Amino acid sequence: MVQNFRQSEILDIVQKQGKVTVDGLSKSFNVTVQTIRKDLNELCDSGILRRVHGGAIMASGIENIGYEERRALASDAKEAIAKICVQHIPDGASLFLNIGTSTEAVARALLKHNNLMVITNNLNVANILGNGSNFEVIVAGGILRRADGGLVGEVTADFMRQFKVDYAVIGTSALDEDGDLLDFDFREVKVSQAIIHNARKAFLVSDHSKFERSAPVKIVSLTELDMFFTDKLPSATVCKLCDEAQVVIKTI
Repeated sequence: MVQNFRQSEILDIVQKQGKVTVDGLSKSFNVTVQTIRKDLNELCDSGILRRVHGGAIMASGIENIGYEERRALASDAKEAIAKICVQHIPDGASLFLNIGTSTEAVARALLKHNNLMVITNNLNVANILGNGSNFEVIVAGGILRRADGGLVGEVTADFMRQFKVDYAVIGTSALDEDGDLLDFDFREVKVSQAIIHNARKAFLVSDHSKFERSAPVKIVSLTELDMFFTDKLPSATVCKLCDEAQVVIKTI
């Protein structure tokens, strides 16, 4: 888990540069190499980074980092993204929220809304929205993934297909240069696809750290969505794809 502000800054640097060195970080933060080695060891023990000779890189693109570590990554950006997203969801709407720390932030931001129907496969989202006095919260069945409180599998996907809602708000583990949304668990991807295809409008909420990551399973192309809420603009290639597909990008 991210333990301090310096470790959070180190992660930002790794996400931008792909790799950091012990000597470079020691000079940047004006601390000893021993302090930096301790930071890198803790981040690697958490599964966020992987040690290489002289420094560290982001962990493998075939395995996601822990849920608590994901909560700590770009948490302020996720809250700000959520606030602009919910401005486009009116009172009295029906919506899907899928698994993820970004959709948890959206759930918190929705608590000031009224008369919402929310269908989710995220137990954390359900618990957050349980504090909304006039919300109807519907939780999907399926296989419980204990690591993050997510419900996944074909049963969950079938459950989602029973609905036709106004909005789907989804997160993603990665967004590549082809404009594809990617994830790690094919069972979760099946549910996310059902959510997107059974909503009148589909929104993506994602901070810029996802632009530097990879994952092996494709959810959909960004061009199949309606709006993309983020903290920083993606690459010129992705922006062009969105423009051509009339996908609106909103930044904080």
